[in-house]
Amino acid sequence: MAPQYAPSLRSCLAPMLLVLQLGFILIYAFYIEIESNVKVYGITFSNLYPEFQDVNVMVILGFGYMCTFLVRYGFSGSGFNLLVAVIATQWAIILNGIENWYYRGKIRIDLKSLVVAEMCAASALISIGVVLGKTNPVHLILIALLEVSGFVLNEWLLQTLLKVPPLNSIMMLHILRKGSEQPFEKEKVDRKTGLFSILGTLFLCVFWPSFNSVLVDNRTPGRRLGAVLSTYLALAVSAVTAAAVSSLSSPKGKLNPIHLQSCMLAGGVSIGVSMPAVHQPWEAMTIGFTAAVVSTIGFRYLKSHMLLAFNCHDTCAVLSTHGLPGLLGWLAHLLLQIKDCDDHTTAIRFAVFHICSLLITISLSLCMGIITGLILKWNFWRPPQDKKCFDDQAFWEFPHLAVQK
Repeated sequence: MAPQYAPSLRSCLAPMLLVLQLGFILIYAFYIEIESNVKVYGITFSNLYPEFQDVNVMVILGFGYMCTFLVRYGFSGSGFNLLVAVIATQWAIILNGIENWYYRGKIRIDLKSLVVAEMCAASALISIGVVLGKTNPVHLILIALLEVSGFVLNEWLLQTLLKVPPLNSIMMLHILRKGSEQPFEKEKVDRKTGLFSILGTLFLCVFWPSFNSVLVDNRTPGRRLGAVLSTYLALAVSAVTAAAVSSLSSPKGKLNPIHLQSCMLAGGVSIGVSMPAVHQPWEAMTIGFTAAVVSTIGFRYLKSHMLLAFNCHDTCAVLSTHGLPGLLGWLAHLLLQIKDCDDHTTAIRFAVFHICSLLITISLSLCMGIITGLILKWNFWRPPQDKKCFDDQAFWEFPHLAVQK
């Protein structure tokens, strides 16, 4: 008897994709035009294009390969990552240009607009890592649209209400993600898929300095160079520390490749959030060291305990890789900025604004998470059966596996 796969997505996936893409084409046709100025805000095409390539490689290849670690979900992990990335980027360009459209009647885009949009798409890719394998492509597209909308709204609130610099508000993408329930039988990793996933981690490590420095204001001498050096040092220290803590936390003293793969990125996450306040190499290295310790311990113990205590499931350990290091980076930014303040009044004022920015981000994240969860629970989206979760055959054609009748 032929196996019973997940419900067909023909009636909801194809119409959703066609409606979205045709809608984007119409919006771009009537309201979006390319910025004709060769030099905008002191940034030229030749200066920004190499860094755009780095961010693009991170979003497409880095996150794509990282999602291939599940034995029976490699095609879906990489394929759905690409689908979500391109849809989220198109949507982010529109949302980021709404203010420009309101005042000028047109949304003018340039290479920087595309870089910012891809960074918004990265927030969606991080979020879908929580529910990877338990959802269908329709769910992932809905998550991407809602995540990017919430991210852009959070950025606007921080910049409007608290006058937070754009770079600081964008780097809040690492703070807080949503979780889902219960483990599944097919949620397994083997050597081959793990190797492809580590390749994605290597892509992220190589290009993360560009990700953290691409939006840094280059008009101040040394700012961008400092961001690159700080990110590299934080990643390097994070990798070494993750290996040490992984060995110490193992009963047999062996290294866990998943710890190295996920937790070595914690330094890049933390330094990205705290970068405006980091001015010395030792500060970046200390942040990378602390982030790796917190991330590795969280990965080994927190994921399983959250599953047992709260029935909360996190496929890609996003809480340990992005959530906790992001909060650590926020705390490091607060402490370093207070240390550099000349008087108590300025320090207190900065602390209040900094805490408010976190509260706004967490509150909005919780609201968007609840709304997203309620929407995804509708049976209209044809969720996969539990026994077909983490299985490529539920969504992809494999002729060599077809059952002959």
